[in-house]
Amino acid sequence: MTHGHPTQSSHQHGPHSGADPHADCGRDHRGGVHVHNHAPKDFGFAFALGTALNVGFVVLEAAAGVFANSMALLADAGHNLSDVLCLLMAWGASVLVKRRPTLQYTYGFGSSTILAALANAVLLLVAAGAISWEAVQRLSAPPPVASTTMIVVAGLGILINGFTAWLFASGGERDVNIRGAYLHMAADAAISFGVVVAGIAMLLTGWNWLDPVVSLVLVAAIVWATWGLLRDATRLALHGVPAGIDPARVQSRLAALPGVASLHDLHIWPMSTTETALTCHLVMPGGHPGDAFILQATKILNDEFEIRHATLQFEVGNDIPCGLEESCMTSTEAIK
Repeated sequence: MTHGHPTQSSHQHGPHSGADPHADCGRDHRGGVHVHNHAPKDFGFAFALGTALNVGFVVLEAAAGVFANSMALLADAGHNLSDVLCLLMAWGASVLVKRRPTLQYTYGFGSSTILAALANAVLLLVAAGAISWEAVQRLSAPPPVASTTMIVVAGLGILINGFTAWLFASGGERDVNIRGAYLHMAADAAISFGVVVAGIAMLLTGWNWLDPVVSLVLVAAIVWATWGLLRDATRLALHGVPAGIDPARVQSRLAALPGVASLHDLHIWPMSTTETALTCHLVMPGGHPGDAFILQATKILNDEFEIRHATLQFEVGNDIPCGLEESCMTSTEAIK
């Protein structure tokens, strides 16, 4: 999109992009420059082991919940199922973001993780509603609960979820995707601890009504976490600016670069649940700023905003032809 004036564009993957490290190096024909990318640490084994452990535990906990007549265990099994889905989504994103684009899918297949997140959020809310209905019915006449089974199984959940969180601890500071998996598993270990406390309390007091009450508390935790997932997935599906990125700050940062007189048509959108793209027109009366400027701009976008797929278009003047002023100003005016 040139708006009728002379332009040069540069397409950049950030220095830590998940793309193939040799696929995007070299100089393009319009003055842009591509830098070598370095793939993030591979957590494939951690995802495989963590997913296998949690799938096995979900099956065990659900069966124990039926055997022990414990809605708290069944509710916690539902929450652990959300952990499995979270791990699968994070794992899928880490794999898909590394796949090469094709002629038909020029941005690759990363956005499929957004669709999966939406589907998972809806399914989890339906499951939470079913658990709540059963728990409310049991409040009026709480049936006997095998508290010892409940304590043992939930205690096993603390070990499995805690170990799975440990698998991702080393990557939490450098990768938002890995950090999400780590925090989710650590939080679930804490929830399993709550089930253990409830089981001990019922064993000591005989208050069977604690089981449906605890299950409702766990459902509230599921809905709270799932609502955030649904909100974020919907934002991503609508190509909204990903949470954590302030578009006004991005605009100000680009406008402050040396030689930039103004900018317009700034767009920021998700390519997947882990990759963010940006396009922008920079008005630079001095002409194309050279490769050093491009490297500086993309490094800032990567380091400060985790935007690793940037396309910048350079214009030598702001003499926008009549009739295009509104379209050129739409994105930046909306940010203001």
